Amino acid sequence: MIRAHTALARDSIKVAIRARSLRTGLLISLPRGTVSPAPAQSAKPTSLPAPARGKLSFARDCACPERDAAGGESGPELTRSQSNTAIGNMKSLSTKKILCAAAVLFFFPVRLLSQGLDPSIIANPPADSWPSYHGDYSGRRHSRLTRITPQNVASLALAWAFQTGQAATIKSSPLLVDGVLYFTVPDNVWAVDARTGHQIWRYTYKPNEGMHLGHRGVAMYKQWLYFSTPDAHLISLEAKNGKVRWDVEVGDIKQGYWTTMAPLVVRDHVILGVGGDLDNIGAYMRSIDPETGKTQWQWNTTPPAGTPNATTGGTIWLTGTYDPDLNLLYTGTGNPTPVLNGKTRPGDNLYTCTIAALNPDTGKLVWAFQPSPHDTHDWDAIEVPVMVDADFHGEPRKLLMQASRNGYFFVLDRTNGKSLLTTPFGPVNWTLGVDKEGRPIPNPDKEPAPDGRLIAPDEGGLTNFRSPSFDPKNGLFIVSARDSYSLYFAKPADGDYGWAGADYGLWGKGIIKAIDYQTGKIRWSHDIGEGASAGVLTTDSGVTFTGDSNGNVLALDTSDGKSLWHAGTGGQIASSPITYELDNRQYVLTSSGGVLFAWSLPESN
Repeated sequence: MIRAHTALARDSIKVAIRARSLRTGLLISLPRGTVSPAPAQSAKPTSLPAPARGKLSFARDCACPERDAAGGESGPELTRSQSNTAIGNMKSLSTKKILCAAAVLFFFPVRLLSQGLDPSIIANPPADSWPSYHGDYSGRRHSRLTRITPQNVASLALAWAFQTGQAATIKSSPLLVDGVLYFTVPDNVWAVDARTGHQIWRYTYKPNEGMHLGHRGVAMYKQWLYFSTPDAHLISLEAKNGKVRWDVEVGDIKQGYWTTMAPLVVRDHVILGVGGDLDNIGAYMRSIDPETGKTQWQWNTTPPAGTPNATTGGTIWLTGTYDPDLNLLYTGTGNPTPVLNGKTRPGDNLYTCTIAALNPDTGKLVWAFQPSPHDTHDWDAIEVPVMVDADFHGEPRKLLMQASRNGYFFVLDRTNGKSLLTTPFGPVNWTLGVDKEGRPIPNPDKEPAPDGRLIAPDEGGLTNFRSPSFDPKNGLFIVSARDSYSLYFAKPADGDYGWAGADYGLWGKGIIKAIDYQTGKIRWSHDIGEGASAGVLTTDSGVTFTGDSNGNVLALDTSDGKSLWHAGTGGQIASSPITYELDNRQYVLTSSGGVLFAWSLPESN
């Protein structure tokens, strides 16, 4: 009975809101300290206008007090006739209480939700959430949503836009839990209403000397967020208000350590990578207790600095994937150091440029596969290890796929790391072939030299940080690629520390490539200009979302790569799209520069 009355009251308020939306603001409590109430900016709001410094006046006909979380003055009372019109014969309940509750439900669905995440749902999240960096544990970045289709995507329009006001480009994948989006740039975390784009809170980290290359996002466990910092700290925040719970150091910035990745939550483990790409230091993956911040285990990708004839490096800077059935965590690792001078680090340089499978409870290595043995071109293997359960050459398999920076596409059996397929997906000229284990064989004549070496791909690789997507219906691994050539140099004066050489890009062309995972052949391709920095998202309806080098958001037909829709954003797209459904409406989220964009079909659709 109460539910029915509340719904009636809420419907009445919605009518009032539609009539008075231009006179309405947004109520947000104003936390203190490092949590900021800086107003969001909505370019095209669909329900409420931009907040007026975090305060909302309720609709004029509402009897609710006009207040924020700290209290405030009461608003106008409803007359008896107004009450009767709004809720009829609700004689047993207080009119004002019901209307107040309905208004809060309508305006502040976020406040009444738990703002918590059970880690068990990450493996199979509902349509109204995007609870981890990849959306789920698989890394497929594929959604079951079907409201936006190849037939209606041409009607896609801007639902809202949020401006960070920061010079830093958004590279993070937002998390969505309980109707709230959480996203980052270095030193900053925002909580934003996923329906309207209005800011709920913002956390700003202290000024620091860390490496501000970019930031990939946050992780969530129960009602807490986990945020890595440029100076190698891991911070736990309360999701409801952005207040700091604890702050632990996971690396020493004075030695060159930093973190940029979005952590991965596996049950009661918060897992992140720590390293330093520009210094001769060892890197590692660490598991942190989400309750206390204490270290549970650490896996070192390389031996301690100073170990004779051994490499350093191997930074882990992108979020891995996890198989709950096998209880295996999959991660890529970064390049060795010194980067371009391989003479001081003979051998394969394990475990740099490696796909590794770890036990998430102990950190013990189960198996490892090395896409780039003895790398001398900065081609880490950190790219997303995508999990797929499918037939491979007629046999059901648990597969792990990676389009690697070195230009090769790999398909592995993820139970044991054995190679099933190794093939280039673009111009590659640095190898002598592939060994019996499926690893490319480096050509010594293609190592950097004083007179230069022409190398394909260039230092940025045939792909990089941008996420791929796997579409199960078409059997396509779709990746944002960049065919390229470069000149690599090395001379004694470059030494054996840090970069230790030079490279100069000569030519490059961005291409979205759809790879048939059974054969490695390119099924279709779509040119996107000179560069490539946007990730890929596919949906069950057959739409692929990505971006080009000119700042256009693109919707392609997944079956053949043809253009269905595009929209200019005015800046570089350097993140990977996500999608979610709220109130029977599907949204696609992209970014450009420091602006987050939400796209949706018009409500009439």
